[in-house]
Amino acid sequence: MVHPIYMINPNSSVEVTDRIAWAARDAWAGTDPAVEMVTLREGPPGIITDQHILDVTPLVSAFVQDRSPRASAFIIACFSDPGMFAARAVTTKPVIGVGEAGLTEARAISPKIGVVAVSTGGRERHFNYYRLIGFEGDICEERAINLTPLQSGDEKLSFGRIVEAATALKEKDGAGVIVLGCAGMSQLRAKVEAAVGIPVVDPCAAAVRAAVAKVKTA
Repeated sequence: MVHPIYMINPNSSVEVTDRIAWAARDAWAGTDPAVEMVTLREGPPGIITDQHILDVTPLVSAFVQDRSPRASAFIIACFSDPGMFAARAVTTKPVIGVGEAGLTEARAISPKIGVVAVSTGGRERHFNYYRLIGFEGDICEERAINLTPLQSGDEKLSFGRIVEAATALKEKDGAGVIVLGCAGMSQLRAKVEAAVGIPVVDPCAAAVRAAVAKVKTA
């Protein structure tokens, strides 16, 4: 039996989970193993603060440990990759963070990566994380739209803000590729790319591609 890849939304929003699934559907269409979406209902409504990261880390780790015997791999579908290192410590299966996967895919496109974040409040944490995983020199800038993760996928609320931030990253900061810095934005990737005129990476789809590749080469 081929076990699924579990794609975990660590916040409690089923709507965000549905948006991730819709946006990543092409990346996992016809894949073997299949991708199974999971919402951590006990998690916060969005992963925005350092406390949210602390709160959700043991939830992610516990889920991974419990499902590890029946999984091919795990994907943490939040740009901050909360619980990724803790989860890797409790399983031998691949654990992919969408943040790391998105940045890896973006770096293959351009050495100057611009990130559209949901909140300015996460800036310090994000840049600390970029340093930790070896991307500090690749991030030309991060610009925030200052919405919640759920609002970030609401086209009427967020599209103009995302395009404005991405355009500034391109024209003022020299970005050659844009990474959407929240799983909630995933559905808007193609429209943002068309509006801005440079490649835009959806980290969730990038993580699915990375996970499938790891499983197939294991």
